[in-house]
Amino acid sequence: MSAWPDRRILDLLGIEVPILQAPMAGATGSAMAIAVGAAGGLGALPCAMLSSDQVRDEIEAFRAACPARPLNLNFFCHQPPPPDAIREARWKQALKPYYNEVGADFDAPTPVSNRAPFDEQSCQLVEQLRPEVVSFHFGLPEPHLLQRVKASGAKVLSSATTVEEALWLERNGCDAIIAMGYEAGGHRGMFLSEDITSQIGTFALVPQIVDAVTVPVIAAGGIADHRGLVAALALGASAVQIGTAYLFCPEAKVSAAHRRALDTAPASDTALTNLFTGRPARGINNRIMRELGPMSDLAPRFPLAGGALMPLRAITDPQGNSDFSNLWSGQALRLGRHMPAAELTQEIASKALQTLSR
Repeated sequence: MSAWPDRRILDLLGIEVPILQAPMAGATGSAMAIAVGAAGGLGALPCAMLSSDQVRDEIEAFRAACPARPLNLNFFCHQPPPPDAIREARWKQALKPYYNEVGADFDAPTPVSNRAPFDEQSCQLVEQLRPEVVSFHFGLPEPHLLQRVKASGAKVLSSATTVEEALWLERNGCDAIIAMGYEAGGHRGMFLSEDITSQIGTFALVPQIVDAVTVPVIAAGGIADHRGLVAALALGASAVQIGTAYLFCPEAKVSAAHRRALDTAPASDTALTNLFTGRPARGINNRIMRELGPMSDLAPRFPLAGGALMPLRAITDPQGNSDFSNLWSGQALRLGRHMPAAELTQEIASKALQTLSR
């Protein structure tokens, strides 16, 4: 066998290998997207933490390096929570011992931690820049905005963590669905439920979504090498999305402390936590997760929980101390290897083809 057995994602997105780079906000940028795109996969730019000018600059860099390659722009589409001063005060009070320990000013105004949801400005950006692919996390934007995204020519992807979410995404216009298993690092894409006990592992989730929908399915969560790609294809997926494995690449924008944690943490030492943003996200356990518990009812709703942690991080992060920093990672971290992203993409694809041809 010299060709992929399922070309639906390749043809839909205009890529050569069925590998999508996860758009990990804060950890990846144009350098990673360029490397993956050059290797024939789909590079992604996470836009939730970038200004419009920053998005333009990143796209310009990608287009200059990969003029003939498709690009995925990723956006969050959460609803900003209403102000809840009482909850925010309780959360900050729970952190007061840490403020005292590191010497942070507890009485200073709490910084605002924000993630921009997809809105009119974001939609205009898509219409002007015309990326080939637009992906969303936490569901989909308002129908009138989604219609404009599709009218721009972009293919639309979004993450589903349950079969019910996958069916909803298909009904509402997704061209392909990312089946995000429980193993995946970073924020859970869940949007129809807040119950983390409803979350399903990749190997159980993917075939159920494949059977339930008619659009192509992309497997995500716990996939870091060619074996994961082969397994996902066997389960009916048309491609895979890889995140944590790319964090080991030199193109990743992770701190030295995060890199140390990725290199040394056991595969069993990750957990879902809402402490850092207010939404469940998988990361490597650190001090605050162990001492407060990874999930806390005190944490304000997404994305506000991070504000009260920012003064602590401002002091400890420069010291290489990750006690109060999110260390996003999936459960397959021990499969990670230090190699350039283009080389990793090519190796996974070539070894998968070799395995499939046996």
